[in-house]
Amino acid sequence: MSADKVLDATGLSCPMPIVRTKKAMDELKTGEILEVHATDKGAKSDLAAWAKSGGHELLKELEKDSVLKFWIKKG
Repeated sequence: MSADKVLDATGLSCPMPIVRTKKAMDELKTGEILEVHATDKGAKSDLAAWAKSGGHELLKELEKDSVLKFWIKKG
């Protein structure tokens, strides 16, 4: 899946992946996609809840080599 912007939040612990995701999302236009990479296991539930509450759409998530990857479409 292609993204308009990629955010590397690996190595950061809560709440920094969410803080950085919000900042990166503010730079995107409606309908654009942000790809987020994180290693904090809490990011899985945190990003899903944040996207929903912010009116964004979590398109896909996967875990590869201990890195969680998320694709979020800006609402």
